[in-house]
Amino acid sequence: MKKIASLITFIAIAMAITVSVFTGKVYADSLDTVNVETTKDLVRPGEEVRVNIEFGQALGSYTFDIAYDNSIFEYVSVEGGTPNDTGTKVRVVFYDSSGGTNPRTNMSVTFKAKEDITTSNPTEFNVTAEGLANSDASVNYDDITTPITKNVTVEPEYIDYTLNLEAVNGTLVKGEENEMKLSYSSPMGKYYNKARLVAEASGAGDVKLLGTDEQDLEHDIIESGWGEEQGYAIGGKDVSQVLNVRGIFSEAGDYQITLKLIDRESSDTVIAEKTFDFTVVEEAQTTPPTTGGTTETTPEEEITPPVEVEENVTENTMPNVLPKTGANIYIPISIVLAVLTGTIIYYNKKKIEK
Repeated sequence: MKKIASLITFIAIAMAITVSVFTGKVYADSLDTVNVETTKDLVRPGEEVRVNIEFGQALGSYTFDIAYDNSIFEYVSVEGGTPNDTGTKVRVVFYDSSGGTNPRTNMSVTFKAKEDITTSNPTEFNVTAEGLANSDASVNYDDITTPITKNVTVEPEYIDYTLNLEAVNGTLVKGEENEMKLSYSSPMGKYYNKARLVAEASGAGDVKLLGTDEQDLEHDIIESGWGEEQGYAIGGKDVSQVLNVRGIFSEAGDYQITLKLIDRESSDTVIAEKTFDFTVVEEAQTTPPTTGGTTETTPEEEITPPVEVEENVTENTMPNVLPKTGANIYIPISIVLAVLTGTIIYYNKKKIEK
């Protein structure tokens, strides 16, 4: 029985050697020189990233599968084979039809991050392979069934949150409920699951910063912060919250109010912070009422009544008609004509009497 078993084993080994010699094919255990890299570890929405696969030696044939998350990426192109995109995986097939004169040592697939992503998305590319052979197909390699994984993160380029606090009427009055506007915003705010708004104050006296929420509950932001104690979610595109609050200052003078956005999930780490300076007056300044279209004037602004000028006063006045100058020739001519007329009348009268 032992002789028969030994004979069968010998025959099997001999057949394997014979097949190997006549076919010229040798099977290796694995191709452990394959390396996968990406051109970026952090990808912005709308940006492209390329998955590069280096073989470590020349291959005459291969089939690579690159799996991806189609909610984050979309397939763009491939270099180094014939692609087939199934929507969640790109299969790339290559065969050197020249018989080993044009093998490849690498290939790549390009993906694009989707435009509408507003959150941080850690994801990965998983690479597997089969049908691996050297340049002349004399050596076939084991399939790569355990995925080679490459991690990337797709997230927007976040813009810091901006804080603002201002007096609505421009003037803050001691002891009154002064209308104020508090806001924070960002065109693309980073996401926080448990953010919270708090405030601190210092200066001439005590300060309250009161706000009323949707449940008609009043909060003193300086004393207890705004909103739920555990925080609330913020983030995304065009983040903006405006709060109508009331500031009460116990004394006239100068004050500083510091606003902070904090992350409750990260030991109250400060997300954004800004300090505002305010001056509080003793009482509101009022403008005297006006009636009948007249305004009150100060002694310096009193109008001097006009001085009455006599009609016959000509000093420092200009005449309406300029006086004539030089001799008047019409006067002697008139005298001569009158004498001649009288003489003629006199002689005519004498003739009639004779």
